Amino acid sequence: MNLKPQVYIVGAGPGDPDLITVKGLSILQNADVVLYTDSLVNDELIARAKPSAEVLKSAGMDLDEMVELMIDRVQQGKSVARVHTGDPAIYGAIMEQMGLLKRAGVAYEIVPGVSSVFASAAALQAELTIPELTQTLILTRAEGRTPVPEREKLTDLAKHHCTIALYLSATLTRKVMGELFDAGWTPDTPVAVVQRATWPDQKIVRTTLGELDNAMREHNIRSHAMILMGWALDPTLVDQDGHRSKLYDKEFTHKFRKGVPSNA
Repeated sequence: MNLKPQVYIVGAGPGDPDLITVKGLSILQNADVVLYTDSLVNDELIARAKPSAEVLKSAGMDLDEMVELMIDRVQQGKSVARVHTGDPAIYGAIMEQMGLLKRAGVAYEIVPGVSSVFASAAALQAELTIPELTQTLILTRAEGRTPVPEREKLTDLAKHHCTIALYLSATLTRKVMGELFDAGWTPDTPVAVVQRATWPDQKIVRTTLGELDNAMREHNIRSHAMILMGWALDPTLVDQDGHRSKLYDKEFTHKFRKGVPSNA
């Protein structure tokens, strides 16, 4: 793969080095410079960079340092893989990087990755959108030091009573519980927490909304955790016959198959 002298913003996936996309891995293996979020991205993945690549860690850099470095290397005619955890579009802080690159006349391309929300669902063997139960998934975060827009308060979002995935909220579980109770959620609502999804030390905790804060303290989870909430997280659903999709219902007609009435 011949890379252009530009910046490639690559989603590395949630942790397992095999969960990067084929395109993302190809860019990583061919880039002249690899700048990665060393506090979150697996070193085993970064080890797949070509031997001659300049590999740099970004955790100790501020925005200007990172972008100036990328601009400098591209202006030298080099390709740069800027490797982010998960998918760059979700809490990836890439907009400000792109803005500075654009002002400097440096081209960039974004390569998506597997977000921790979907890695967590896979670890839980859960489907987050269950027919006749919930068809909506809200990706958000609890309000802490980083504010959320007034129209996106968790209490208001939770009034939809769909599946909710909370990023960056492991230290705010008591606040989360209060806001969901205010939205009419019941204490027995299923909750699942996945810490460091797909890493060797992955931890899964199944609990309820009413016990969420106690469960987080009991298992000492205060960072790198995805919190999934809603009745789609009920582990007994897989043993039930209800809530089946129409797609595979033998009576349901669609473009590729004609349905057969049950009395036929």
